[in-house]
Amino acid sequence: MKILDRFRKNPVEKLSLRELQEEEIRLRNRLERMKKEINNIERKKKQLFQEGVGADVLKKKMLAQEIKSLDLEEKLKLRDFTTAQRQYTLVKNLIIVKKYEKELRKIGIWDKLAKIAPEQLETALVKINLDGKEFDEMVNSLNRVFEMEVAEFEATEDQTEKELLQAWAMVEAGEADIEEAFEKVKEKESKELEEL
Repeated sequence: MKILDRFRKNPVEKLSLRELQEEEIRLRNRLERMKKEINNIERKKKQLFQEGVGADVLKKKMLAQEIKSLDLEEKLKLRDFTTAQRQYTLVKNLIIVKKYEKELRKIGIWDKLAKIAPEQLETALVKINLDGKEFDEMVNSLNRVFEMEVAEFEATEDQTEKELLQAWAMVEAGEADIEEAFEKVKEKESKELEEL
């Protein structure tokens, strides 16, 4: 993250393409590790959910607490993942901007980028995806970028335990199989996470 700290203190022209590419690799590897960790948590939750089918109420409550604990861990990791994903997007976009530096200087966009406060440029470059775009599209994206806002992460209340208990009851009553019930709980979580 040293390069991102340097970016915040210095104009974009002082960053080297090589340093940006090294940071891109580092962030990509970090994102892959985080994906694996999140998937492992999801597997643990599924296993605990399966253990709850047919269990007594006390065991279910204990399992629900464990699943809630894993939910919290997963949400924290997702928050970190989202932050790393934003950093990755920033670095990829900076690489593209640096590659087109000469052309951007010719049409006057580079001067605009150099005059923008680094924090504002960072916010703007996180909100767009320049990867794979033609030069004209990239220039248009750079010109439009300062309009959006980033949504804040909000934790959900104690809804998880209630949903888990309902899902277990459905499985035990024969209204759903384990996979179906677990997927419904997971689907509700996904919707909550998408609202972030």
